[in-house]
Amino acid sequence: MRSDAITRVEAQRWGGLTAYTLSRADGRAGLRARVLSLGGVLDALWVPGRAGACDDVVLGLSTPGHYTDGNPACFGALVGRFANRIAHGRLEIDGREYQLPRNEENAQLHGGRAGFSWQPFEVQVEDGQLVLTRESPDGEMGYPGRLELTVRISLTPEGGLRYAYEAVTDRPTVVNLTAHPYFNLAGHAAGPERLGRHQLQVDADAFLPVRPDTLTPTGELCAVAGSAFDLRARRPLGPVFRDAHPQMVLRRGLDHNFVLRPGRDRRAPAASVVDPESGRRMDVYTDQPGIQVYGSNFLSDDLPSKDGATYGPYAGLCLETQHFPDSPNMPHFPSTLLRPGERWTSFTEYRFSVTEA
Repeated sequence: MRSDAITRVEAQRWGGLTAYTLSRADGRAGLRARVLSLGGVLDALWVPGRAGACDDVVLGLSTPGHYTDGNPACFGALVGRFANRIAHGRLEIDGREYQLPRNEENAQLHGGRAGFSWQPFEVQVEDGQLVLTRESPDGEMGYPGRLELTVRISLTPEGGLRYAYEAVTDRPTVVNLTAHPYFNLAGHAAGPERLGRHQLQVDADAFLPVRPDTLTPTGELCAVAGSAFDLRARRPLGPVFRDAHPQMVLRRGLDHNFVLRPGRDRRAPAASVVDPESGRRMDVYTDQPGIQVYGSNFLSDDLPSKDGATYGPYAGLCLETQHFPDSPNMPHFPSTLLRPGERWTSFTEYRFSVTEA
C-alpha cells in the first residue's frame, strides 16, 4: 500500500472480491469510500453530517455473492463501453453498421448484459489513488476495437470523491463512460420519503425528451423553462417527481438527460443536492456535456439490500455524468467517436460539505 498526504487505502478480501477502502491518512473521521474490484462498484460512501455522524449514503447489495450474481440495478458500478441507451442496439462508424446485443427490448443499455459493470478490474494503489484498469477485447458486446481503460478514483482535499477516466483504442469505436451510484444523503436506508425532501439543482437550460419505444432521445433539445424539468434553482425532489410524472413517457418517472449549459465554468458544480435535515450537500463537477437524472423509478423493493434495508422506487438518486444517450445515431449531438492515436479523457467529482441549520 502506498498513500499520499491525505489518503490511506486498505485492501480486504470480501468473499471472492477485494474491497478497497479510501480514508483520511491522519485517521480522523471524514469521507470514506469502499470500492470493489468487480465492476469498480462504489459499495459504500460514508459522509459526515451536521451532527458529526458519518452515514453511508450510497445504496448497495448485502453480500459479495449478490454482486457476482448480477447486480441488476448497477449499484455503484462503472458503466461502459457506452453508458445509457443506444436505440435498437445499432450504430454506424465510417459507413459500417454494427449490431449490438440488446438487453432491453428496443435498446442496448449501459453497454449490454456483459458491460463493464459486471466485469473484474485489475486494481493497483498508486499514491493514495485506486487505479482500475481493464482491456475490453475487440467485439465485446458488439463494439469494434480493443479498448484499454484506466479509471483513477481518489479522495480530494476539498472533500470529494473523484473519478478520472482514460481510454485508447486500436480501431474506431465509441466511448461513453460513467459511474452509477445511487445517493440518499440521509443514509442509504432512509427511503423515498426522506429522499423526496432533498433539494436538487442542475445547471441545464434544456433536457432531452425520449421516444416511448426505445427511451432514447428524439433528437430535440427542449427548454426546461416553464416545465417540471426546470431545476436551475434548487427544488425539493418530491414535487419534482410528482410534477414531472404526467410529462414522462409512459409515466415511467424521472429518467432523463439534462443538457449542461454550454460554456459553463467547469470549476462550478454541474448539479447540487442538499439534504436539509442532515445538512449534507453534494456538488457534482464534470467536463461531460450531459447528466442523466434518474430517480430509481425501476428499483425493486425485493433486492438483497445491505443492512437489511428496503429500497424500492425513489429510494436513491443517480446523477450520471455522460455524453448524451444514443449519440452515435444523432450527428448533431457531441461526438463519442474515439479513433486510434487519440486518448479519451473525462472526470467527475462528487464533493461533500455540510450546510448550516
